Amino acid sequence: MKVHEYQAKELLRKFGVPTPRGVPCFSVDEAVKAAQTLGGKVWVVKAQIHAGGRGKGGGVKVAKSLDEVKAFSSQILGMQLITHQTGPEGQKVRRLLIEEGADIKKELYLGMVVDRVTQRVALMASSEGGMDIEEVAAHTPEKIHKVFIDPGTGLKDAEADDVAAKIGVPAASIPQARAIFKALYQAFLETDSSLAEINPLILAGDGKVIALDAKINFDDNALFRHPDLVELRDLDEEDPAEIEASKFGLSYISLDGNIGCLVNGAGLAMATMDVIKLYGGEPANFLDVGGGADAKKVTEAFKIMLKNPGLKAILVNIFGGIMKCDTIAEGVITASKAVQLKVPLVVRMKGTNEELGRKMLADSGLPIISAANMAEAAQKIVAAAKGAN
Repeated sequence: MKVHEYQAKELLRKFGVPTPRGVPCFSVDEAVKAAQTLGGKVWVVKAQIHAGGRGKGGGVKVAKSLDEVKAFSSQILGMQLITHQTGPEGQKVRRLLIEEGADIKKELYLGMVVDRVTQRVALMASSEGGMDIEEVAAHTPEKIHKVFIDPGTGLKDAEADDVAAKIGVPAASIPQARAIFKALYQAFLETDSSLAEINPLILAGDGKVIALDAKINFDDNALFRHPDLVELRDLDEEDPAEIEASKFGLSYISLDGNIGCLVNGAGLAMATMDVIKLYGGEPANFLDVGGGADAKKVTEAFKIMLKNPGLKAILVNIFGGIMKCDTIAEGVITASKAVQLKVPLVVRMKGTNEELGRKMLADSGLPIISAANMAEAAQKIVAAAKGAN
């Protein structure tokens, strides 16, 4: 789950991370009033969407008068902001953050993720703040410094100080940087984050270290422990199909192709998408129905996939372990009848009660195309999708 910048900053402040003063706003009038309340002579008008690169897309403006605050707010609020993370369709801006200006002397990068190899939280820092960290990694990887934090000791002072020095924090400011590094680690742990990023982390003209931007993503699997974080969820920023799928316990992600995929198990779902692409097709979604799907769950999965106007065919790929093949066959038959399926459907089943499941599909009278293995299923579904064009 993602949150907006202003929400991430509110959270980080609770852990002691210094940020500029700012006010979230939902209208132009609120934005002007916020600037008046903050005072000063310079304000930053920031679009609040769940995507990076907002400044490059015109979603961040520096205002030097209240008239400019009003003009920029009018321009940004309601715009379809396009960045490298939104895709060509962009994302509508429904919220703003009005923030006091900052005296930026140097921009740094600070982030934390879970490293799967070491099974530890990895702190990453760079002197190249304000840039996409992927660009830094691709072109100047030597400028990224990492610490794989021992969960038994937490981030040590010496580790934090060493990284701070390597990214260019002056000696007088290192104690502040250390405190921010440790606070971010504590926030990461206590909120079950999957990503916590401050980009840029700035050195101000007076030597203070401040989080000028913030991004936090939370592990969906741990949200049951954090009802307060769930309340921060902005459904306007999420795919309606993914929201609908979550109501039924389905793991669903929309993609750009035209072949719907219904699979049990995340690994098999990934492999299914790979084999579709191998044979020249493009998956329309990732969809894992899990191990305990019943006819109702499968029906809802079909309904969600069919809301995609570009869908040309559906592939059901099931390995019958916890979920028996006859159960999924019943679900496929029920779903096909309930939604009056009009696109080609290929079903491949292996595992428990496989023969019974196949017989149920064959006896259903529905135009279901059967496949014995994944390669055959992929070939048939790609051909079916092309034939439906």
